[in-house]
Amino acid sequence: MSAASTPLRDVEDAPPRERARPQGMALPFDVVLVLGVIGLAICSLVAIRSSTADDIAGDPRYYFNRQLIFFVVGGVLSLALIKVDYARLRPLRWWIYGFLMASIFAVKLIGATAKGSQRAIPIGPFQYQASELGKVLIVLVLAGFAADRARRLHERDTTARIMLLALVPAAFVMIQPDLGSSLVYGAISLAILFFAGTPVRHFLALIALGAVAISIVLVAAPAAGVEVLHGYQKDRLTSFLHPSADTNRAGYQQNQSLIAIGSGQKTGRGDHATQTKFNFLPEHHTDFINAVVGERYGFVGAALVLSLYALLIWRGLRILTMAKDLFGALVAGGIVAMLLFQVFVNVGMTLGIMPITGIPLPLMSYGGSSVVSTLLAIGLLQSIYVQGRSSAAMKGRIMSH
Repeated sequence: MSAASTPLRDVEDAPPRERARPQGMALPFDVVLVLGVIGLAICSLVAIRSSTADDIAGDPRYYFNRQLIFFVVGGVLSLALIKVDYARLRPLRWWIYGFLMASIFAVKLIGATAKGSQRAIPIGPFQYQASELGKVLIVLVLAGFAADRARRLHERDTTARIMLLALVPAAFVMIQPDLGSSLVYGAISLAILFFAGTPVRHFLALIALGAVAISIVLVAAPAAGVEVLHGYQKDRLTSFLHPSADTNRAGYQQNQSLIAIGSGQKTGRGDHATQTKFNFLPEHHTDFINAVVGERYGFVGAALVLSLYALLIWRGLRILTMAKDLFGALVAGGIVAMLLFQVFVNVGMTLGIMPITGIPLPLMSYGGSSVVSTLLAIGLLQSIYVQGRSSAAMKGRIMSH
């Protein structure tokens, strides 16, 4: 009997090995997302090792070794989250919010002061920055609240409460001062509203209120003798408009960043990257790591890093569409917005088109709190992916019967 005339067998009648084959070929996580994360981790370690070899006398691998530890710890926690049903976090949203606020207050009470800012709590040889973990926690809180009010998302009261939940911790984070993280909180709240289907008129009202708030902070409050922002913060927010006007003070960092990136040209200067090697570029392993990549590895290296971020954003949006419920979709949307906003602002400030706000480049900048928090966010995305596939498979079996 020919293969064409062989009668089709029902899947239930197939041998065990034949039935298991399709499932065995499917990995229990989004492998493309994992490859993107691994790619960024490698780029981060390479850039940090090459740019900080002379920063600590007698220990050229100091920052490299610590960053490697951060990736290992974050990776383990991310793998653990894959096996957790993210839906279990929804009933815990108020406990999560309480922990977020308590952590921010704890920083103010017992946090260490560095470079004029009190942002982290010392834990042995490391530091815990509550505002970084707060970016992930606020996503869970806002997504849970919006999902609970799914039938009332068109009401102004819902929009106001979501914004208030985000702005309260953002205000306390700004006091530390950490303007960058507070802006990320705002971006996350707007993204949650967008993916929840909030009416356009609500966004127009928020834009108007935002314009009024900016006017008060930058103009009205200083005129009344109330300084909401520190002087250096205002200089950073405005210096990018005229970076060459004050190259020795407010515009120094961006000018050095532009020199570094421009000198990298197509393939980079490698070990001849003078801006990094001789410390002309401040914060080269943290806020300005993108300039390091541009100088040492040129357009090719910078394009590779941005391509990996594009891969992460694409997979995040794909996972959003696979979520089994509104809560999962909003969590995925909030995480995508968190990553996209930070990448856009950080890369923009190194290119001189965005103000310097101290926002790190996710999975690239040196820092344990940032790396671990971002990997926790990736773990949540993987959990949503796993639960979404499981739910779709269950629905398929039900329909087939």
